[in-house]
Amino acid sequence: MKRLTEFDQLADPTFSKAVIDWQRSHGRHTLPWQNTQDAYRVWLSEIMLQQTQVAAVLGYYARFLERFPTVHALAEAPSEDVMAHWSGLGYYTRARNLHACAKRVVQDYDGVFPSDPALLADLPGIGRSTAAAIAAFSGGVRAAILDGNVKRVFARVFGIDAYPGLKPIENALWRRADALLPEVAGNPGAIEAYTQGLMDLGATLCTRSRPDCGRCPLQARCVAFATGRTAELPVRKPKKATPEKRTALLVVIDRGEVLLEQRPPTGIWGGLLSLPEVGGHVPMDEDEALVCTSDVAVAAGPFGTIDEVRPLSPLVHVFTHYKLHIAPFAVTLATRAELAPGHVWWPLETIGEAPLPAPVKKLLLDLAQPSLFG
Repeated sequence: MKRLTEFDQLADPTFSKAVIDWQRSHGRHTLPWQNTQDAYRVWLSEIMLQQTQVAAVLGYYARFLERFPTVHALAEAPSEDVMAHWSGLGYYTRARNLHACAKRVVQDYDGVFPSDPALLADLPGIGRSTAAAIAAFSGGVRAAILDGNVKRVFARVFGIDAYPGLKPIENALWRRADALLPEVAGNPGAIEAYTQGLMDLGATLCTRSRPDCGRCPLQARCVAFATGRTAELPVRKPKKATPEKRTALLVVIDRGEVLLEQRPPTGIWGGLLSLPEVGGHVPMDEDEALVCTSDVAVAAGPFGTIDEVRPLSPLVHVFTHYKLHIAPFAVTLATRAELAPGHVWWPLETIGEAPLPAPVKKLLLDLAQPSLFG
């Protein structure tokens, strides 16, 4: 008797059939990046959708395509223009990788995205799962995805009682994902429907909280449902205390303009404009004195003669790995000094167009009211 391999044991054509049938009847079909085999549009949507909800992406996707309709247009654009159109979407490394990837595709592939998932995964910002999705949607290539939504579906359906982010568990999930792929011979559109179906299940039914098990096509085979553990699976990442940091921002106002400085190309808010900082992002320390108006006056000295310094309402911004307490200070000048490289005066009336981090843009939009700076 032939001994079954792990792949044979994991394979189950009824699984993919259930997903495909459900997707064709109940899945999402009208998103702006669907119903196209344009790899550029598929790639752009996949990058924007990383760690971001569909509702948040829709507007950005349309505006981005209007400004950069082709990979050549994106590759040739100035980086500050790319960052400006990404501003507010978060996770800015994606935007930098997006621009670098466009340049690579133009340089190495004459503007045509490769169809091989391995070649796609070698491009900036494209991992194994994203490469498979791009290849599947743009060319019907039979390749497995394993994003957060799929991990959640698999963890519940197959009762995986360990944190999916652990490397051995993730490797096992990849083997399962490969084994469950549908055959495409004689079944046109199967890989596209299956890939989209897994994404749709995780996004619309098998959600992190309050999953809609009653409408799920996989309910009958779901271990988590059968054992009443949908709230426990997937196993959550062990919690660590969230580090807290603080910084002070200088809101230097003069003649209806605000002073902005260019952030370094890497790191937090890399490549964006922002407000000058006092001391950077430093750990919270109760024994360390907070920044005061005299510190701000000294830090703002190179920008001109100080007229007034006053504290503004503090705010908090949560990053993936730490929480930042921001103390903004409004600074008005009696006279301007010549700006050092990397600084620019930006009109407050058009501050919404500036490539700024989300919390900085919100702060300045709130301040740029006619009643305050009219």
